[in-house]
Amino acid sequence: MTPFAALHHRPGAPLLLPNAWDHASAAALAEQGFAAIGTTSLGVAAAAGLPDGTAATRRETVRLARRLARGRFLLSVDVEAGFSEDPSEVADLAVELAEIGVAGINLEDGRADDTLAPVAGHAAKVTAVKAAAPGLFVNARTDTYWLGLADPGPETARRLAAYQDAGADGVFVPGLAEPAAIEVLAGRCAVPLNVLYSPAGPPPARLAELGVSRISLGSLLYRAALAAAVQTAVAVRDGRPGPVAGAVPGYAAVAGLHRDGAEGP
Repeated sequence: MTPFAALHHRPGAPLLLPNAWDHASAAALAEQGFAAIGTTSLGVAAAAGLPDGTAATRRETVRLARRLARGRFLLSVDVEAGFSEDPSEVADLAVELAEIGVAGINLEDGRADDTLAPVAGHAAKVTAVKAAAPGLFVNARTDTYWLGLADPGPETARRLAAYQDAGADGVFVPGLAEPAAIEVLAGRCAVPLNVLYSPAGPPPARLAELGVSRISLGSLLYRAALAAAVQTAVAVRDGRPGPVAGAVPGYAAVAGLHRDGAEGP
């Protein structure tokens, strides 16, 4: 079992995975002791002025992965649906990421038109990735809840079973927040269950009790950073107090973040 996989097998202590969108955000999180950090496809896409979930950010994603994989943390990369519908092309990407030191990937079955990919097609991607890069942790994501299906339970169970059979190391159901449904899925899964943290949903301690093995923050940190930047600018413009003293890192602290993985393109 790889060190990253081991973080998913600690009963009662799920992996809390914060998601970064650039080198500075990842390095700052690493300084706070997070052993593993993911990327957020929305943050990477928005920072580059590109749409999320449309396979438009392959270059930006790989470039960021090359930089972050040099860091002092284990890295999981959100590759959307693999940036291709061809399982062999997705496998080639997985090999490229594994060779630069990436520990895991998120591979989702949601499509740009807000529909779900065929189960067999997504399962084939999972199988191809595990055959080409067996040491890479594949977190197979289904967007059944995310897309708001009328009755997502049965379809979620069907898809998770197929992805586990295909070789997924973990399964991810963003949008799943009802405690009873989480507990049922966690009990059925033969691999670690990942959910997306929601401020309105169960706190991490409760998610641990329900059997969750990984809690992702997704785009939350990126969106919070955008909100803080805009609120600060508006406060200064309007003559109101800015951030509380000490709440914002100083220039030297941020400038020093380059020491962790700054080499390379």
